[in-house]
Amino acid sequence: MADRQNAQISSRKRPKQARSTDLVAAILEAAAQVLAKEGAPRFTTARLAERAGVSVGSIYQYFPNKAAILFRLQSDEWRQTSDLLRVILEDVRRPPLERLRALVHAFIRSECDEAAMRVALNDAAPLYRDAPEAREARASGDRTMHVFMRAALPEASESTRALAADLITTTLSKVGKHFSESSRSPAEIETYAGAMADMFCAYLESLAGASGASSRRPVMKS
Repeated sequence: MADRQNAQISSRKRPKQARSTDLVAAILEAAAQVLAKEGAPRFTTARLAERAGVSVGSIYQYFPNKAAILFRLQSDEWRQTSDLLRVILEDVRRPPLERLRALVHAFIRSECDEAAMRVALNDAAPLYRDAPEAREARASGDRTMHVFMRAALPEASESTRALAADLITTTLSKVGKHFSESSRSPAEIETYAGAMADMFCAYLESLAGASGASSRRPVMKS
């Protein structure tokens, strides 16, 4: 494999025919299964080919190396997370705090449902974490959260909104990862997510109250 800083992580080509699309889907499904079972250090194209029932050469038609396969799995996970953020947080039919509460519950459930693969992908992150695609994925989530913060904290300063967005996304990601590392029952997930949502909502309510009071404070003339 090439050096980590220079490893090619883009697919060789995109499938155009239904048969090719099905093959790539089968490869990725098998890759997710191998990754969850074996972990990133033991993930190889040979194990993947055996699991998918295809030749190693068939895999290399679409992916130049294992880093590209892992990056595709990670990219799909990033896209799913971004879609989750966008669909819930941009639903203007619901009040902002209700959207935030729904997001926390959905995110924690998702973390627990796919914990094994997420842990393995985190182990593989050094292969691609500095790639432009990785930076864009993070930026996309940041943009969605900052748009939401403007609705949740309309009277707050940009710095306050940025701090709130960073605190919530970082806490949700780190704590969600830690919580999902152990097997959890549906009741445990619901209780934990509810407590975290309560904490975030109380935090935003306190910021909204402080910002509102500040905006109403009379300006002293000299």
